[in-house]
Amino acid sequence: MRLFETVHPACPPTPPAPAPATAGPDGFADGFVPTVDERMLDVYSRARNPEDPLELRDLWLGRVECELGPRAHRPALARLWRTATPLRVVEPAEVLGSRATVRFVKELFNWFFRDDLYGDLRSQATHILSAGSIDEQAWGLPQTLKDCLRHALDLDWYGYSDSRGRRPVREAVAGYENARMEAAAYRAENVAITMGGTFAVSSLADFILHGAPATGSPALCAIPNYPPLVETVARRSQVRLVPLPSRDGQTSLRPLIDALSPDTPMVLLQTVGNPTGAAVVEAELAKLVRAASPSTMIVLDECHEWLGPPAPCSADRAAPNVIRVSSLSKTWSAPGMKVGWLLAEEQFVADYYEYASTTFGGPPSFFYTLVEVLARMERWLLTGLDEPTAAELAEFEPAYGLRLDTLSAAYRSYRAERLARDTGLRTLRSTASHGLAQVPVRVLEPHYSINTMVEFTGWDDSYRCFRDLLHHCGVSVFPGILTFCFAGGIARITSSRREQDLLAALDRLESAFALTPDG
Repeated sequence: MRLFETVHPACPPTPPAPAPATAGPDGFADGFVPTVDERMLDVYSRARNPEDPLELRDLWLGRVECELGPRAHRPALARLWRTATPLRVVEPAEVLGSRATVRFVKELFNWFFRDDLYGDLRSQATHILSAGSIDEQAWGLPQTLKDCLRHALDLDWYGYSDSRGRRPVREAVAGYENARMEAAAYRAENVAITMGGTFAVSSLADFILHGAPATGSPALCAIPNYPPLVETVARRSQVRLVPLPSRDGQTSLRPLIDALSPDTPMVLLQTVGNPTGAAVVEAELAKLVRAASPSTMIVLDECHEWLGPPAPCSADRAAPNVIRVSSLSKTWSAPGMKVGWLLAEEQFVADYYEYASTTFGGPPSFFYTLVEVLARMERWLLTGLDEPTAAELAEFEPAYGLRLDTLSAAYRSYRAERLARDTGLRTLRSTASHGLAQVPVRVLEPHYSINTMVEFTGWDDSYRCFRDLLHHCGVSVFPGILTFCFAGGIARITSSRREQDLLAALDRLESAFALTPDG
């Protein structure tokens, strides 16, 4: 059986209407910096045990329930807050350096999805802008990649494999990543296929921090960030949260550089912030890498690094103490497949093989053909290839039975869907920003990713803001506290929905701004 023996025609998504040419929303003129406000300090001051993350969570939710008044539906939590009194003075540095903070945010993250949004409050959520992922049915995998899955299934390709992934797949990923670099830096030996981004960071934290001295310097986690990633580091090491300022689409790494010590074991950094959509500056990233001790492993989460201006990655990303993590969750709309890859120095990957083979055996082999084709065709797009030639055909093993005509048809289909998808998602992101211009919010204009960070200026608590908006207009936004934005009415809106759903949600949000937190 030949790969692409039957090429399914491209099904590019229907392009959304361009955003109207109106004035943009109020922005963050001075940029954005995650801070710890008095409300956060007040929760810590009232906790009987400030090292108990569940008590912190319940106090936070209890205060929200108290403030909701007749709309509250958890009286036990409200009573907990009413009976709590300040017991101590707490400083912001204590919050940023506390193990309990990381777990508290993760537990609140769990509560948001499990108990509120998809639990007791599900009937209120008519429009969900808090998912953080693409609407897969509207913006799903290209037909070419679906053909790869059909081919693997027909040939029963789902057996055991190398714990780093099949070599031709790793060669394809190395070629794609080299095309993103200022100069080629990778071979198959630098690549390990993984079970998605969150799993990759978790396994790396376990691998890197296992046996680390408990009395050493803490691992550094830049914020904003994704709670499961930070929690997986905090389970294995002391952690210090480092707030990074973002402005004009760029994130400064100066606070992270200043926080380094010679024995910092690990740094976790998202190269594009979630939810800011702001990218690190390559020159500052180079400074971070060069300032760090050779023993400090710098883990770069690159999963949000798309839908923005193309820019080559600096050679410093291939430094021996840098590990880069990518996945199919965002760029290719496949979070449920749990597949991605990491890039690292050859000896690190060789040592990781033993860890992988012992801990999880190997990545899901069923997806190897998909990842190989994806990586090769993405490289061709990056390098401006219009039509595959015999040289591109030769990149694939003879076992695939590929012909040049069918490979060309598959590539044309992939390119058409991929480019239409990128254009459509950028248009929706712009539509969201322009729609928000009709209401009194501040928007940190994203330069990358599918998320937009907004500040609902009438609220001083992002979780309370979520509850109010959900009740009054049926729109769910993602509270900023769940990305370690501890102050104010910061929230995240994901624009990669169906166009009609996004527009309806924006209309409903506009109606909500007749409210105040007391409304």
